Amino acid sequence: MSKTLALTEQLIALDSVTPEDKGCQNTLISLLEPLGFVCETIQSNDVTNLWARRGTSQPLVVFAGHTDVVPTGPVTQWQSQPFAPTHRDGKLFGRGAADMKTSIAAFVIATEEFVTAHPDHKGSIGFLITSDEEGPATDGTVVVCNKLKERGEQLDYCIVGEPTSSEVLGDTIKNGRRGTMSGKLTVKGIQGHIAYPQLAENPIHTVAPALNDLVNEVWDQGNAYYLPTSWQVSNIHGGTGASNVIPGEVVIDFNFRFSTASTAEGLQQRVHAILDKHQLKYDLKWTIGGHPFLTPKGNLSDALAKAIHDETGVTTELSTTGGTSDGRFIAKICPQVVEFGPPNGSIHKIDEHIEVRYIDPLKNIYRRALENLLLG
Repeated sequence: MSKTLALTEQLIALDSVTPEDKGCQNTLISLLEPLGFVCETIQSNDVTNLWARRGTSQPLVVFAGHTDVVPTGPVTQWQSQPFAPTHRDGKLFGRGAADMKTSIAAFVIATEEFVTAHPDHKGSIGFLITSDEEGPATDGTVVVCNKLKERGEQLDYCIVGEPTSSEVLGDTIKNGRRGTMSGKLTVKGIQGHIAYPQLAENPIHTVAPALNDLVNEVWDQGNAYYLPTSWQVSNIHGGTGASNVIPGEVVIDFNFRFSTASTAEGLQQRVHAILDKHQLKYDLKWTIGGHPFLTPKGNLSDALAKAIHDETGVTTELSTTGGTSDGRFIAKICPQVVEFGPPNGSIHKIDEHIEVRYIDPLKNIYRRALENLLLG
């Protein structure tokens, strides 16, 4: 059994459902400290974070990831126990196999191989690991990033081990993510008997023209890396449940997935302008889940793309699709942030798994990326 596979299984066996770490980071510390890493545990409420660094000079190359996993769902629907790593048909099954304990194991073993072969390499290597990526993400990576910023630690390159590959290992690198912003719109009317509409005001009717405008608004054209910004309604609730009552209000939940071609503030202003044009009586509460970030093609994406091609022969593509990630926090203190990891077809699903044939090549890609960045 390879060292990367063995460490992956060891991590999967720890039931670190968010925000629990369950000793995963202590396992990493036991492997990193003998390599010369200074390891710092940063606790924030129930969340355990790890910052580890080897070296004091620039450039600083950071591997970032999370030890927490999503809940298993009904255990009875799994073919094997979710926290008992199991092999079937050339695949390793277990919660976190793809998202993202294999990546973390590959980070560590790749670093071990690199440091053993090149103990006097230039620059520094860091690990930023959290147990709060699958949860609210308020006590995890953002806390560590703020601490690093306060003490002036400069990150130059960061690889986040999210499962980005689509069909085969290496076909996709994420070099950015869209922002997410939600709104809860409450449009007010006057409740009344449905037989006397002249004595009431139906907010569902009054908001309908505004909704049509919002649906048909072109928010931006996107750019070379992003599709146009998307606005979608996720829930509408109005009425008392009775068929003869005009409701007094309607509540509409919506969400923007927006590119770097727009700003959260600009989108908010345009929504309010549309609602005000229709003279609605409303309240609107905003929640910004994350701002977009983008790393244009450069040293980091080139080094990783070369590592992928040299290891697998695959020509990778840059992509900004998908949901949010902790890359949005790291991008505030690091000029080049990309995400790369194993295929993502089974993440968050029953019987999550990774093909065993990808595990050591993933490790080799991370090691080659270090070589490309720190041996030049």
